[in-house]
Amino acid sequence: MQQQKKKGKSLPSGLIIRLGKFVWTSMWQIMMSNLAPRNQSGEYIRPASQFRNFISAEQDSSYIPEEGRYRLFVGLGCPWAHRTLVVRALKGLEDAILVTVVSPSSNQGIWILNQEQEGCRTLPQLYQLAEPGYQGRCTVPVLWDQKTKTIVNNESGEIIVILNSQFNNFAKNPTLDLYPEPLREQIDGWNEKIYHTVNNGVYRCGFAQTQEAYNKACNELFTTLDEIDATLETNRYLCGERLTLADVRLFTTLFRFDVVYYGLFKCNQRRIRDYKNLGAYLRDLYQLPGVADTCDLESVKRDYYGNLFPLNPGGIIPCGPDITNLLEPHNREQVISNK
Repeated sequence: MQQQKKKGKSLPSGLIIRLGKFVWTSMWQIMMSNLAPRNQSGEYIRPASQFRNFISAEQDSSYIPEEGRYRLFVGLGCPWAHRTLVVRALKGLEDAILVTVVSPSSNQGIWILNQEQEGCRTLPQLYQLAEPGYQGRCTVPVLWDQKTKTIVNNESGEIIVILNSQFNNFAKNPTLDLYPEPLREQIDGWNEKIYHTVNNGVYRCGFAQTQEAYNKACNELFTTLDEIDATLETNRYLCGERLTLADVRLFTTLFRFDVVYYGLFKCNQRRIRDYKNLGAYLRDLYQLPGVADTCDLESVKRDYYGNLFPLNPGGIIPCGPDITNLLEPHNREQVISNK
């Protein structure tokens, strides 16, 4: 009778766990350093945009407003690109400003054009066409000039200012001014605070590489959200009764908050829908004419959960949440401004 072979001793479970943690943490740190540049404290630092030109009707301008001349390259999951689509919809610039959608490649770490433009299939190719030898980040949104074959601007905050003011001759809603002169100081003040602690603040939470960096970002995020919620108690919009670019810039982060940032980015002290005023404010903005059409929930979930491998290695995309609550009555028109 053949003698059974003795089974070898398995490695102790503690050793396997420690080894697994060491390997994964080392790989995670390498991947995160490429995905999200950090400072010595482990805080995420967003690099500045490189193309910062303006479109103007002035005679000495290299880029003048023309219908059909300019094209936006946007990712539907990206909150920065989403801003440009919201302003384009609110102003009624769908016929004047063309749009090409790009999608992230989970394997290559770049944006892929859903349809070929200018002989390019990827966003890095488009950047190279605009500036041969370009070494910077290839991000969306991109405001592209089809006449000169170059990038006019890739800073979302500046692109929405351009769309608000420079294409009124072609806009369906030319009288809508989202950046009125009397409110600009107030708008800029909100933009500065919201960019650091909310728009980029959720990324500072999600991409933090130390506990201290995460705690700092998370505390600042919810301090600002609490402040905004208090402001909205007596203001329909951030600057009073009038919709502005500050609201647009905040909206695209709020739309993604409960869907992505609450769970994946660990921004889980409260959901936006749990706030009395912020929740209703989000519904108010979502229900503005044309805005809901710019919101693609499935793209948001796919782009974040499916492509941020260091944060979601399994790539599993959640089924929810249900956002039909955004269609519920908001009653924000009843808010009496304190201005």
